[in-house]
Amino acid sequence: MRQAIAALENALVDLKARALGVPVYELLGGAVRERLPLYWSHCGTYRLAPHSAAAMGRPPLRSLDDLVALGREVRERGFRALKTNIFLFDREPRLYMPGFTRSPGWPELNLDAAVIPALRAQLQALRQGAGPEVAIHLDLNFNFKPEGYLQVARALDDLGLAWVEIDLYDPLALRRIRDALRTPVASGESLFGLRGYRPYFERAAMDVAIVDVPWNGIWQALKIAALAEAYEVNVAPHNFYGHLATLMSAHFCAAIPNFRIMEIDIDDVPWKDDLVTYVPQIENGALRLPPGPGWGAELNEEAIRAHPPKAPL
Repeated sequence: MRQAIAALENALVDLKARALGVPVYELLGGAVRERLPLYWSHCGTYRLAPHSAAAMGRPPLRSLDDLVALGREVRERGFRALKTNIFLFDREPRLYMPGFTRSPGWPELNLDAAVIPALRAQLQALRQGAGPEVAIHLDLNFNFKPEGYLQVARALDDLGLAWVEIDLYDPLALRRIRDALRTPVASGESLFGLRGYRPYFERAAMDVAIVDVPWNGIWQALKIAALAEAYEVNVAPHNFYGHLATLMSAHFCAAIPNFRIMEIDIDDVPWKDDLVTYVPQIENGALRLPPGPGWGAELNEEAIRAHPPKAPL
């Protein structure tokens, strides 16, 4: 229900801005910045499965050497930050994701002994390729209980990660994890509204608040960012969707004072750009604020019809 309301809200805000002939960020108080630093999200994740790598026209990841090459690609394409998930190369390259029932270990979510050494090797390979100036973020998703998060994050605390991202619906448990680490903790991508975020801010449970603009709606997202600012917390958008969602997140990031960094997926199908009339412009690892009224793009319905949704494999 909340996501449906948010979709209607975002559509109506776009219509209002177009009627006035202004970008959405002008309705939010104006732009504080014109360039939005990005991190390359799901770095390597979509290249693990050969079929998805082939659909994107990318070589599949088969080894740690491939991760070194991927880290080098991130740096050479001008990005100053990346975020990755948990990869295992023990049998065949695979994503470790029991929190989403995609790996053995659900529903108990106990830590598999193979995860920590595999993660260290993965992160060190990416660091070797990316070099010291590229920030590395790690997304642990819903994959563990607090006990497991503590074990994993403590074991990686010496690697100087930009943040470890943890999804937990108990703010006290998340605060206990944050208190035990040197690495900053990011969270919140699955939360809704001020009431969802408030107990986390009151308990100082996160260093960075992740806010989903398409799920919350732009006005509610703006209120969440304002509440975060009152607790001296910076905000980063949850943005793993298509170009239209990227533009929505860009207007949000441009307007709020307490912006941290913006998420974006770089690996995708080659026809992704055909779906909109304006493609977000990336220069030296930063997104240029989109021109034009509204969100800055319209949907190309002919291109959308040419690529109907398919059942997951």
